Amino acid sequence: MKPSWVFATNNKHKLEEVREILGSHIIILSLNDINCKVNPEETGETFAENALIKCRAVAEFTTLPVLADDSGLSVFALNGQPGVKSARYAGENASDHDNVLKLLMELKNVEDRRAQFRACICLFGLKTEPLYFEGVLNGQIINEPKGQEGFGYDPVFMPDGYEMTFAQLGSELKNSISHRRLALNKLLSSGVFSI
Repeated sequence: MKPSWVFATNNKHKLEEVREILGSHIIILSLNDINCKVNPEETGETFAENALIKCRAVAEFTTLPVLADDSGLSVFALNGQPGVKSARYAGENASDHDNVLKLLMELKNVEDRRAQFRACICLFGLKTEPLYFEGVLNGQIINEPKGQEGFGYDPVFMPDGYEMTFAQLGSELKNSISHRRLALNKLLSSGVFSI
């Protein structure tokens, strides 16, 4: 029987993506599945710190290993912003649309559109120390949103080597190249499933 891990997120898109990528190895339980209502404040200064904060908060509710991801968009011309504040770039309760609009305003008349999607996955409770896996995907920010799929900054992020945004590529292709996929690939090849 496959082992069960809990994925510490309230984001259904991330949950679906992680289940799709890891589902042949483990059962990924949601916070609802373990009746966990925590939503810890992400006070870390790095993606790794925020992922660990989430893991520790959820580990209070379960004896199962906990997986958490913190990820976001880093734009070169904005000194790495929005970074760890990607989900709340336009304010605490900002929508994806609000965040994208703020980003496009900040980049108005800026020539350097290079950006990276970064993901840090933390695995907590399997070994004595937390394990970290990072994925980075390079691309650029286009001038206006394109595409209907995805979430967050997907409509304005065009990965290097593609002529379409994440929101245009479709979930199957996006999930095969995404920053989260790259981080999860490192987890998959790390040997943790043979522990």
